[in-house]
Amino acid sequence: MRINKGVEWAAHACAVLVPLWPDRGLPLAALAEFHGLPEPYMAKQMQALSRAGIVTGGRGRSGFYMLAKPPAEITLLDILLAVDGEEPAFRCSEIRQQGPCAAKPDECKLPCNIAAGFARAERSYRESLAQVDLAALTGAVAAQLGPDKVAEAGEWMAANLRSRG
Repeated sequence: MRINKGVEWAAHACAVLVPLWPDRGLPLAALAEFHGLPEPYMAKQMQALSRAGIVTGGRGRSGFYMLAKPPAEITLLDILLAVDGEEPAFRCSEIRQQGPCAAKPDECKLPCNIAAGFARAERSYRESLAQVDLAALTGAVAAQLGPDKVAEAGEWMAANLRSRG
């Protein structure tokens, strides 16, 4: 299964916003700059997160984004669905009803075993993503990066912060 870059970028942007919650955020330009990404494409991901209620804010270059709810209430599944939508990755086209040995529609009353296998795998995948919240994830990321990198990121964020109010 391939996850598009937009999901990765959105997840990273949310992770950067975690230590700023509940009343601070970063401008779109800063979120794009932090990860070395094109601002227009980052804007698209942030708009998707905003529509899903994961972040608030925006309103152009002068606006800023912040998490809309506690980091422990935002999962990787929430981010994936916000950016990629609810559609399953595998969509059965009933290929068993095509070709020289095609089954008749009335012979296909039971779900295709291949489609059912993909559906089970996707359920497991989504259940796994639903178990990973931003609070736990960013704690693990900070531990992996170490105190020097965390301090560097904190200094950069402090220089780019925007506050509500």
